[in-house]
Amino acid sequence: MGDGLFGILFIGDIIGKPGRNVFYNVLPRLRERYSPDFIIANGENSAAGFGITPEVYKDLTGSGIDVITSGNHIWDKKEILESMDSCERLLRPANYPESVPGRGCGVFSSSSGVKVGVINLSGRVFMKESIDCPFKAAERMAAEIKKETPVIFIDFHAEATSEKGALARHLDGRVSALVGTHTHVQTSDETVLSGGTAFITDAGMTGPVDSVIGVDKELVIKKFLTGMPVKWEIASTESELQGVFVKVDVKSGRAVSITRIKEKAA
Repeated sequence: MGDGLFGILFIGDIIGKPGRNVFYNVLPRLRERYSPDFIIANGENSAAGFGITPEVYKDLTGSGIDVITSGNHIWDKKEILESMDSCERLLRPANYPESVPGRGCGVFSSSSGVKVGVINLSGRVFMKESIDCPFKAAERMAAEIKKETPVIFIDFHAEATSEKGALARHLDGRVSALVGTHTHVQTSDETVLSGGTAFITDAGMTGPVDSVIGVDKELVIKKFLTGMPVKWEIASTESELQGVFVKVDVKSGRAVSITRIKEKAA
């Protein structure tokens, strides 16, 4: 971006083929408008709405995404298990046990040579998984990455707004940005905290708008009305890309701005 600023475009949870299609459609427009230096996307639901496959991983990284983060649905497509270690730009939550395939953080180089530390974490409040404390994991990993670069971005995949806000403020000044994912509902509280950490409770989703968090609304309503098992299907309504654009000072790692994004296909 120049002037010592580094632009990170983050794409909220990509939901199945509709989400991938709107991403491909809107990305050229976002490149022209923001000139991002680095692109991160949460892709845990990018394959048929649940999980990710090696093929989808290749398509998304081939389209210009530098790092794909994930969350509790990362294991939904079993074929990804054997490929996690070879998918070098795919992260799973770092606070899963060490024996789990893949990795939860890394330092990646942008096309301009700037190093970017990316950490993927999962929350514990209202989440079913038995995982380690995200606060302690974040502290440990941020301190280690800081030895290589001050530019550190966290995707915190969590349910509770309080847990997301608490971790952002706990890490304020120690990471460049902490962006919440998982609820698929974009919040309007984007801000740069006093210590220089950009934060938003949830970046939203990239997928069908007239839906219930991406799923066909009639199926979800049926589930609530009857309490009976219902097979989820991704909605086929008009889709929208949601996310944020964060500007970071390269030398200090402090964010200077965060902009919320909502874009429909052309």
